[in-house]
Amino acid sequence: MVIASKSKVEINILKDQLGKEFETKDLGAAKKILDMEIRRLRTNQKLFLSQKGYIELVIERFGMKSAKPVVTPLAPYLRLSGKQSPTTVEDKAYMANVPYNSAVGSLMYAMVCTRSDISQAVSVVSRFMANPGKAHWEAVKWVLRYLKDGFVDSDYAGDLDKRRSTTGYVFKIHGASVSWRSMLQATVALSTTEAEYMAVTEGGVKEALWLWGLLDDLGSKQECVNLYCDSQSAIHLAKNQVHHVRTKHIDLRYHFVRDIIEEGDISLLKIHTNGIRQIC
Repeated sequence: MVIASKSKVEINILKDQLGKEFETKDLGAAKKILDMEIRRLRTNQKLFLSQKGYIELVIERFGMKSAKPVVTPLAPYLRLSGKQSPTTVEDKAYMANVPYNSAVGSLMYAMVCTRSDISQAVSVVSRFMANPGKAHWEAVKWVLRYLKDGFVDSDYAGDLDKRRSTTGYVFKIHGASVSWRSMLQATVALSTTEAEYMAVTEGGVKEALWLWGLLDDLGSKQECVNLYCDSQSAIHLAKNQVHHVRTKHIDLRYHFVRDIIEEGDISLLKIHTNGIRQIC
């Protein structure tokens, strides 16, 4: 386990308490935990996390060591849907010998720990773990090839099966990504404004409030969290208390973002779509 605190005295007290209850061994400053390598530059007050060794093992495990690297997490032409699941006996037999779930699980662990850049791609391929087809497997291998090369947004109606949109977010502290996710929205959005508004609420504000509280516990209090969105209409809807005819159908649970913005804990700002791409 790793202990984090702003006080060395508190760390030593906790170590003593654990030592009285369990058989423990102090390994000193953490250098590696759960396949994550930790490197520190104390003079610059910087800390780096890496899964280089883990990713190399994953690439070798799934036979992609000699594959040609690619520069995008997922190719634009790889439009996946449930219709690409196997239907013939031959295809089902072929996929039965493909370690699809294991590969997706390995990618998911890398995504959760250090590789925020593959979040959207992993979100897509993980939807077909129940019955993957050859096209789905090709997409997984593409992500593996990408790994060799070593803000809030939404994708309107990107799910080809149920037409649900995708929420994506990334939070940064001092330029370093600390929290990220890509996920299908719970309901079908009827417009790009609604999709972006749902992304701001579910993906942006809720995570921002949690991180804001965590930083406060660690002694780094922020007066306000800046949340960037590339939809001017969604920002206007979040700041305007008037219910319009075209948006009155939006579920009430998404409107709590208005109270948060009004209280001043979150500042919702406009950013150009190209700016989001540069940040990510």
